[in-house]
Amino acid sequence: MLKVYPSMLSSDFANLRDEIRALELAQADAVHWDVMDGSFVDAITFGAQVIAACRSLTNLRFDVHLMVNNPAKHIPAMLKAGADTIIVHAESDPHLHKLLTSIKEQGKNAGVAFNPATSVDCLQYLEGLVDFVLLMTVNPGASAQAFIPSPLNKITQIRALTNAEICLDGGINDNSIALCRAADSVVSGSFIFRHNDYAIPIKQLRTLWENAQCA
Repeated sequence: MLKVYPSMLSSDFANLRDEIRALELAQADAVHWDVMDGSFVDAITFGAQVIAACRSLTNLRFDVHLMVNNPAKHIPAMLKAGADTIIVHAESDPHLHKLLTSIKEQGKNAGVAFNPATSVDCLQYLEGLVDFVLLMTVNPGASAQAFIPSPLNKITQIRALTNAEICLDGGINDNSIALCRAADSVVSGSFIFRHNDYAIPIKQLRTLWENAQCA
């Protein structure tokens, strides 16, 4: 079954407790935190203090997507805040092997994110260190963008290089999900949070994805 990770970037920031509880009831598979520093991307979003404050609210996995420059500076705080998976951008630091090793040594899942125009060739040098590959299907930095299909062409190469989970992030909705049939999971923000009952869009994404497998 498709794993669906709602992005808190599209949630109601004034009611994070209620939002997380609603995602639990909707049977989301994890909570996805988009951490932005105003440098790697223009926006500034959640910090470690917000994530730590929400950690006690749920047993759902917390995936922290670091859209930041100098991710090494942020990783210790995110680990302390309760992150279960930390995802760093291939474009953000030349020392990916060192970064991923530091995450794995703490017993957490390590992920690498790739912008739409970034090659995934570096995965061949990261054997045993990557649990999660996040393919951006929008240019990072803002929610509610249109889906970019070209990154889907990377999936075959990723499968040949690693056994990591492949997740698509950006523009995921009822129109684009059928194109995501080769992935294991998706991050979806505005499509989920614009509904009153989050179980409805999450179930819809899973059903449409399953139907696409048979097409």
